[in-house]
Amino acid sequence: MKTHLDWSAYDTYGAGDAYAGIPATGGNYAKAVAVCMNNHQCQRDGKGVMCPSYRITHDPAHSTGARVKAFKAALNGELGDEPFSHPDLAAAMDLCVSCKGCKKECPSAVDMTLIKTEYLAQKNERHGVSLRARLFGSLPAWLHRWRAPLALLVRWRNASPWLAALAERRLGISARRPIPAIVGGPLPAAEAPASGQRGKVLLFVDTFTHYYTPEVASAARAVLTAAGYAVEMLRPAADDGEPERPLCCGRTYLSQGMVEAAKREGKRVMAALAPALAAGTPIIGLEPSCLLALRDEFYSLSLGPDVAQLGKQAFLFEEFLMREANKGMQLKLQPIPGGKALVHGHCHQKAFGAMKSVRKVLAWIPEFEFEIIDASCCGMSGSFGLEAEHYAASVAMGELALLPAVRAAAPDTLIVADGFSCRHQIADGSGRQAIHVAVLLQRALA
Repeated sequence: MKTHLDWSAYDTYGAGDAYAGIPATGGNYAKAVAVCMNNHQCQRDGKGVMCPSYRITHDPAHSTGARVKAFKAALNGELGDEPFSHPDLAAAMDLCVSCKGCKKECPSAVDMTLIKTEYLAQKNERHGVSLRARLFGSLPAWLHRWRAPLALLVRWRNASPWLAALAERRLGISARRPIPAIVGGPLPAAEAPASGQRGKVLLFVDTFTHYYTPEVASAARAVLTAAGYAVEMLRPAADDGEPERPLCCGRTYLSQGMVEAAKREGKRVMAALAPALAAGTPIIGLEPSCLLALRDEFYSLSLGPDVAQLGKQAFLFEEFLMREANKGMQLKLQPIPGGKALVHGHCHQKAFGAMKSVRKVLAWIPEFEFEIIDASCCGMSGSFGLEAEHYAASVAMGELALLPAVRAAAPDTLIVADGFSCRHQIADGSGRQAIHVAVLLQRALA
């Protein structure tokens, strides 16, 4: 079986240990599936980020363990000659939102997000990529080439129930969900940054921040500059074939199983980062799923040995600030109006243990009170909440804890969420506008 991702990290799994039932085909991919030990941690309610699909259905068929069983059956030949096209496997994966909760909370660290990407790639190879998947996966390319007409089309669609219904019938994009407005474009290159007394940092501005929330990048730059850093935005390498197109982590392509396109984006990023990796310059990201792709999925995209060094130099915005504060960095902040907030963590922030840095940084604001919402996945999860057949499940995930908590908050309570999709779900489900931590800290700058 030819795989699209690099599964060599699992090469020694199953050798002389307790892992049982490695499938007969699939090589190292099969070993990644077989790390599951059937301890049923994915089939539980209560607190935590684990498996939102199980938490809304209470059906073991929609748990990580059940998905593992389906993949074992597929790789053992029990689902016929075209197992990745079998309806049983499709049903098992239907409500997986790639939250990475299983990678953190499963004692065996089953990475169902990566397993799903390979599954989608295998399926695409046999049946082609659907139009909707191409629209969602190729979003970075569409935004670069057709930003203005797309922005107009989105405004028309959101304002017209008729157009929304047409898009649902033809494309499967839910008419009950507004599509985020495209408000920006590639951010212009700033003037050469002044020499910061604490050195230079590179700001990796993702697709969503470029085109939907450019104010987040501006806020991050202001905060980092105030903290004493010379902030430079990461740009494509000089020999990049598309020097005007913003860099992309490939997350949208991976979510649709478009692995080769994700590899191309990854190679662009690695080429652009080569000087920074050689110089040891910190790389700071704003969108959790995008920055953490550099520290996680890049290992599976065959991008070379420098990926290991990238994992040491790439930080989420709050992670970098916390690290630097431990080295003496000081950020002068003052109280802000309202003085309190509800904070929702992105699934990948929670899965990678990054919420500690969020707590630490918010505690720097004088006279500020905040509460971390104990919630599972917000339910939007990229394109999942926009898909007509998944709209109800998306809302149910949000209603587990996040949306009721936001609606119950006092009007002057700020809502904070770093994830673009999370902010989208919060706005749709509560009418409240959430902000990124960088925007909050900018408001608090003395």
